[in-house]
Amino acid sequence: MQQEPVQERDRMIMAMLAPLGIEKGKPFKPSDRIRKLLADGALMGELMSMNISYAKRFPDSYYRDDAKWAYVLMFDPGQEKPGYTELDERTDYFYEAVTSSSGMITKTPGVGSAYLGAYKDKDDKWFDGSKTYRLHVPPNVPAKNFWSLTLYDTYNRVQLDNKTQVADISSRNEKLRKNPDGSVNLYVGPKAPEGWENNWIETIPEKAWFAYFRFYGPDKPYFDRSWKLPDFEVVP
Repeated sequence: MQQEPVQERDRMIMAMLAPLGIEKGKPFKPSDRIRKLLADGALMGELMSMNISYAKRFPDSYYRDDAKWAYVLMFDPGQEKPGYTELDERTDYFYEAVTSSSGMITKTPGVGSAYLGAYKDKDDKWFDGSKTYRLHVPPNVPAKNFWSLTLYDTYNRVQLDNKTQVADISSRNEKLRKNPDGSVNLYVGPKAPEGWENNWIETIPEKAWFAYFRFYGPDKPYFDRSWKLPDFEVVP
């Protein structure tokens, strides 16, 4: 702020910062009251961001009405609508991730990529790192190149830092155990079910998590939603 000029577009933001003692040409010496306001505001801002991101309420947020999988990107990379900037949509995605591109929202079958996110299980409960879940991936996944499942730490938004150092499973894994019909059962939990070690991602009991299912080269059944990806189910 002290080094850059105040542009016309910045003046309203500058007006909101001034009562906090943040002004151009003046030293920032916050009182105890201002420090508390800023700390409380930062906490509330993160909670608002988490709610916008993990409990999406945008129109058409979900891939299908019969599942919990949500579209990860709810904006065009330009992030602009007629008359306003997509603030909540931007918050939704960039709280979870870092970059976006037109290839991530492609509508052309067979090119680019597509992302679905899961934050709750079949019973509408938040994922729990101490529980074991199964994700049944039906055959004929509409991904021309490959598909993958990746788990992320809910609070840090990075891949789960587990003991195995593996937070991703992909169809490129030649050791992936498949069912006779070509479907795949994936397991997520603190311990691998016996015989399913190659289809398992380790979770951490004290860590909450969320998941991305990626389609590389998404095909028509993805775009018309005729292919269904079931929800995660708790393994008794």
